[in-house]
Amino acid sequence: MELGLRGRRALVTGASRGTGEGIARVLAAEGATVWVHGFARDPAEDVAADIRLEGGEARAIKGDIRTDSGAAAVVRATGEIDILVNNYGVAKGGGWDSSSREWIELYEDNVLSGVRLVRALTPGMRARGWGRVIFVSTIGSVRPRSRMPHYYAAKATLANVTLSLAKELAHTGVTVNCVSPGIVATGEVLESFTQLAESRDLATDRASLERLIFDEFMPIPAGIVGDPVDIGHMIAFLASERARYVNAADLRIDGGAADCV
Repeated sequence: MELGLRGRRALVTGASRGTGEGIARVLAAEGATVWVHGFARDPAEDVAADIRLEGGEARAIKGDIRTDSGAAAVVRATGEIDILVNNYGVAKGGGWDSSSREWIELYEDNVLSGVRLVRALTPGMRARGWGRVIFVSTIGSVRPRSRMPHYYAAKATLANVTLSLAKELAHTGVTVNCVSPGIVATGEVLESFTQLAESRDLATDRASLERLIFDEFMPIPAGIVGDPVDIGHMIAFLASERARYVNAADLRIDGGAADCV
């Protein structure tokens, strides 16, 4: 399916690793010019260089979007953007004894980092009559566990922000959606479960790690743990003309796990 992303300019935050890297790779493979954002130059450039080797168009951008000045610097460097993917987020451990400061910090990381870019980049989208804004949340925003309540509360805000922004940008040609992944087989997740398997003298091949995830973390009816590019494929569709009628949605992509937890 031709998604019509060739020539579009995309900014993916937190794209120097993990889910963000998968999103950036898919958007570039679909023809978009992708800005790979990171908080350090070298990891972002490594991803961008790899994308270019595969025939895509990608540039690295470094910036601390957790601050107004850092976000403004990123916007100045990227220029006009057609597709904004607010993927960056932080999940920190803790419980109900987490300090007020920790709650505020996770809100700033997971919500305001994206809001800053929305404020800066959507006026241009509105003026051009086309744009896509996509927030990356988590199924934990509606199926939270008792741990990390400050993280889940911050992520839950994104569905609300999505709906409000979609109303603000009604009739402008700009759509706003949210994607809520379940567990994703990023390098960090696989390494964590590899260590757990090794501590129990269990096999560490991908299939064995997936069974361990099903047993220890959550059952997934699809029978697989999604890769970062699986999230990327969903986001590439939402960014395309094919999804022009999808707006103000919070789409779960978790293999059916949320209803089995």
